[in-house]
Amino acid sequence: MLDGAVAVFDGVAGVEAQTETVWRQANKYKVPRIVFINKLDRQGADPAITLNSISQRLGCVPMVMQMPLGKHAQFQGVVDLVHLEALFFDNEGDIPGGGGGG
Repeated sequence: MLDGAVAVFDGVAGVEAQTETVWRQANKYKVPRIVFINKLDRQGADPAITLNSISQRLGCVPMVMQMPLGKHAQFQGVVDLVHLEALFFDNEGDIPGGGGGG
């Protein structure tokens, strides 16, 4: 029995065909999921388009916990929507006190 699944979506490509297949199986077996969007520092990345793709193609409503600050090369951190706090990356790409990030 599977206790849960982690789905990682490409911030440029969004939902891909194989993801839809896996998602249907997770729905069938009522597997809880958590989703991450990565590669937001890449040219063409757009979290809003990726979230829309998740909603439309997978038929779910994502609960957003963090949003990026900046796009592409100017990606500099995240806004934690739970605590309403901006978290900025340091020069090494980590969020100070946050255990890593970029």
